[in-house]
Amino acid sequence: MKRLNSKSGCAVEVTLSVMGGTWKPIILFQLLHGKKRFGELSRAIPGITQRMLTLQLRELEEAGIVERTVYAEVPPRVDYALTELGRSLQPVLIAMRNWGIAYSQNFAQAEPMHDADQNGASCLPELKQKQA
Repeated sequence: MKRLNSKSGCAVEVTLSVMGGTWKPIILFQLLHGKKRFGELSRAIPGITQRMLTLQLRELEEAGIVERTVYAEVPPRVDYALTELGRSLQPVLIAMRNWGIAYSQNFAQAEPMHDADQNGASCLPELKQKQA
């Protein structure tokens, strides 16, 4: 399990230890749209290797953020979905997406966004946030 007590005393460190890095937020954002199979995630996230996707999914599963469902079929089928705890990250992920859009728009010299690339990986569609 990831570190729950931060060295700095800051809860942001705990959050980053669970969902930080290059790939985890992107994987989590893709799963906000609903459960996905491994191949769907792989196609939706250009640039991630199968090994890295497997590692990141395992870590997210261990942290209780993602659940893996294996179906007793031939060939075997495995789905990945957010747990209740994982779904609680939706406002954080939406805020990260919105901040990234605003940042990119404010800096003309910034690298163009790849949110609607030819592989269909998109984090632009609006997701309905749950009203608490």
